[in-house]
Amino acid sequence: MTKLFMFDVLKQAIDEEMTKDKSVCVFGEDIGHYGGSYKVTKDLHAKYGDLRILDTPIAENSFTGMAIGAAMTGLRPIVEGMNMSFLLLAFNQISNNAGMLRYTSGGNFSIPLVIRGPGGVGKQLGAEHSQRLEAYFQSIPGLKIVACSTPYNAKGLLKSAIRDNNPVIFFEHVLLYNLQSDIPTDEYLLPLDRAEIVRMGNQLTIITYSRMRHHVIKAVDILVKEGYDPEVIDLISLKPLDIQTIIASVHKTHKVIIVEETMKTGGIGAELLAQIYENAFDFLDAPVVRLSSEDIPTPYNGELERLTIVQPNMIIQAVRSIC
Repeated sequence: MTKLFMFDVLKQAIDEEMTKDKSVCVFGEDIGHYGGSYKVTKDLHAKYGDLRILDTPIAENSFTGMAIGAAMTGLRPIVEGMNMSFLLLAFNQISNNAGMLRYTSGGNFSIPLVIRGPGGVGKQLGAEHSQRLEAYFQSIPGLKIVACSTPYNAKGLLKSAIRDNNPVIFFEHVLLYNLQSDIPTDEYLLPLDRAEIVRMGNQLTIITYSRMRHHVIKAVDILVKEGYDPEVIDLISLKPLDIQTIIASVHKTHKVIIVEETMKTGGIGAELLAQIYENAFDFLDAPVVRLSSEDIPTPYNGELERLTIVQPNMIIQAVRSIC
């Protein structure tokens, strides 16, 4: 085991896959000589050169389209969004091309493409830089969506995403890059379609993902001392949802709280809620509780920003209430 930061393990995953497979390349703004805004590609340009670590103009629609074309012709591009919010400028390419070309070409083309970068609410980044795009992309056919939450799962998931023959939207949270944990020195891969049971419990199920996993853990540490026994599930795969793991937990606990950083209206929790009601309504002893961000642009003011997203004390109150 080696203790590493999340940005280090993401770099490791890219480096290892580029060494193994010469078709893997990276496109993005300032990823080359500068090493990326969060240093995920630091020093890779010196190792692999301009053609495999390609600094692009500030033109998300253009370089995302270029990456999709490269994937169609046999490369395995990784697109880094300097901030995932900027990829709204490439929404047409992602939805009408990346997600659909395998189907609309009758299977003649596969799109082995990873689109990755920082998202979520940071610390006073302003509304335009605090977007949570996972809900925007969720309804696009043909995409896989993954949200890493720890250095360990970040590395294993990114390596699997790079090897996958489908387009994968890979969400990293801007406030988790400096999270540190032990990473195996041996190579490992993690499945892109499985949730992780973070804590086994029998009293209720808390479902979450990305940075909110850590807010939930803070709350659970207090709740366990009070005698509560929650089960915690980290979704990891946002599309497809690992509904089997979720339903198995609901059958056991009969109560559910969803904790997300997306807005409540049309969020990941809304889809999760619908699927739980469709598949496990008869096993519920109480209505499902959703804890989501407020339906407003994220304020720049630090205190107001904090009030718009779910905090550990809100999770504690919700568990006390539902139990």
